[in-house]
Amino acid sequence: MELKTRVPGVLTISRGRAVCQGAEVVSTEVLRTQEEWEAVDNIQPETGSQASSDQPGQLISFSEALQHFQTVDLSSFKKRIQPTIRRTGLAALRHCLFGPPKLHQGLREERDLVLTIAQCGLDSRDPVHGRVLQTIYKKLTGSKFDCALHGDHWEDLGFQGANPATDLRGAGFLALLHLLYLVMDSNTLLMAQEIFRLSRHHIQQFPFCLMSVNITRIAIQALREECLSRECNRQQRVIPVVNSFYAATFLHLAHVWRTQQKTISDSGFVLKDLEVLAKKSPRRLLKTLETYLAGVSKRQASLLGAQKCCGPQAPHSKDLTFTGVCDLLPDSSEGTWLS
Repeated sequence: MELKTRVPGVLTISRGRAVCQGAEVVSTEVLRTQEEWEAVDNIQPETGSQASSDQPGQLISFSEALQHFQTVDLSSFKKRIQPTIRRTGLAALRHCLFGPPKLHQGLREERDLVLTIAQCGLDSRDPVHGRVLQTIYKKLTGSKFDCALHGDHWEDLGFQGANPATDLRGAGFLALLHLLYLVMDSNTLLMAQEIFRLSRHHIQQFPFCLMSVNITRIAIQALREECLSRECNRQQRVIPVVNSFYAATFLHLAHVWRTQQKTISDSGFVLKDLEVLAKKSPRRLLKTLETYLAGVSKRQASLLGAQKCCGPQAPHSKDLTFTGVCDLLPDSSEGTWLS
């Protein structure tokens, strides 16, 4: 995939090569042009709204983005949340007798914040929201330039259309925070980039960001069904556990996708099995993530498979049919246990 930064009618920069009105520009002009663009505040999207932030070009950390949500008024969104699944009759009795422990009282406010963020949409007028999108784009593509908040370049990252906001159904801004978490840690960034390469495989391609949104949905459900309560109680925190659970689930999906030769037509069923497994054995998934990250820090082989996912990249196609966890009817299918 050739990643480009475009300004209509002026210049196209593509991996250090500049083309202006169809003619090659000598290297000195390339350097000068790049310096000029680095000094530009932002690139205007086609809609005319700015794609900038308070500090154009500056990446945002996960903790800074989280702090933003901790300080703004989210009361209108908090009213919508259902912290736990409502059970009645035998289901309630069975859960009480054999289910996971309840979340400690002191952790419930943190849990509610996670669920509240999942109710928030993407607001292109909010500078922090824009910086989160810009950071995700730059860390995945290696671009040094700001990009428009609407445009076909988001489809290259695995959103369904030119506006990422339309793909956040059921996960809200939490889906973008999870992507930000994944790309802003040096170890998980390598994992994200490896999964991103797999998503561009000429046969096994899948929409990376849309798949990530579906995994965030699984994390939300696991939290509401108290599948993560034991681990949250053990660590005495919620957000780091949910983040790690998301990353571990994404890692396992990529491992299954790679080793079992899955394709886009398998997406819905893979996600459904993954949801069952993730809720049933969260601790085992988290242990696998720990092993993977330890291997990354020691430069060991990837758990996604012995071979690197470096086959020919698939061209973006709007004909791909992706099925998410919300698109399948409930059934009694069981997930595949970790090997």
